[in-house]
Amino acid sequence: MGLPLFAPSEDPGPDFAALLRRTGGPGLPAGSQPLPVTHATTVVALRFADGVVMAGDRRATEGFTIAHRSMEKVFPADRWSAVAIAGAAGPAVEMVRLFQVQLEHYEKVEGVSLSLEGKANQLAQMVREHLPLAVQGLAVVPLFAGFDLSSGVGRIFTYDVTGGHYEESDYQATGSGGRDARTTIKLGFHEGLTRGQAVTLAVNALYEAADEDAGTGGPDVVRGIYPMVAVVTEAGYEQVDEDEVAERFGELIDQKRRERAGETAPGGVASS
Repeated sequence: MGLPLFAPSEDPGPDFAALLRRTGGPGLPAGSQPLPVTHATTVVALRFADGVVMAGDRRATEGFTIAHRSMEKVFPADRWSAVAIAGAAGPAVEMVRLFQVQLEHYEKVEGVSLSLEGKANQLAQMVREHLPLAVQGLAVVPLFAGFDLSSGVGRIFTYDVTGGHYEESDYQATGSGGRDARTTIKLGFHEGLTRGQAVTLAVNALYEAADEDAGTGGPDVVRGIYPMVAVVTEAGYEQVDEDEVAERFGELIDQKRRERAGETAPGGVASS
């Protein structure tokens, strides 16, 4: 078998992917184009004195296009845990639904709830089984957190596309705006945060991520769309009321305006 020959105007040169497209190579037919895939973007989680707070923006993107403005990215996994999604939206939501059913099934069969670490292991197995699709560009990177009834504290677990999972001590963020969100949380985090302080810090993290990352959606005041925020404590999973989230974003925006006007220094300290 000889090397394929091309007209000068059609020569793919050193581009091997282009060579496969021209010759109809295995797994990449000639003229193939990547499928449009909707992606969820930024989610965060952090501990506070009574449990954990988890939040996610509402924007889903498809390349450089906004595919959905009010997507839900934070879900209850069961009564004492929550899962948030980033990555390919379709497979991510499907994984969450299957995870919810798996935890419910275990509890019905065994008569007891799975431990928080056991739940994290179950989710890791699902992510690992998804690896063939991740290699094709449909990666799903969840964030898992909950209240550990045995130790009485909130715990956070993060994942990679191979199914590896790691416990975070205080906070984590993932998705396209994850770096900016983590930086914001890092600057404001301290032990013993109250529920209100933790919710405010999560709101700040998503605001700063949206300010730097085009894929992350900030508060949409015109449409009344705000990021989802949930709290998990010993009392169980609770979604923070949208009115409260809107109020905290309003306070943050007012603070930013005062800072720009020179009325306050960054952090809310009055300027001299």
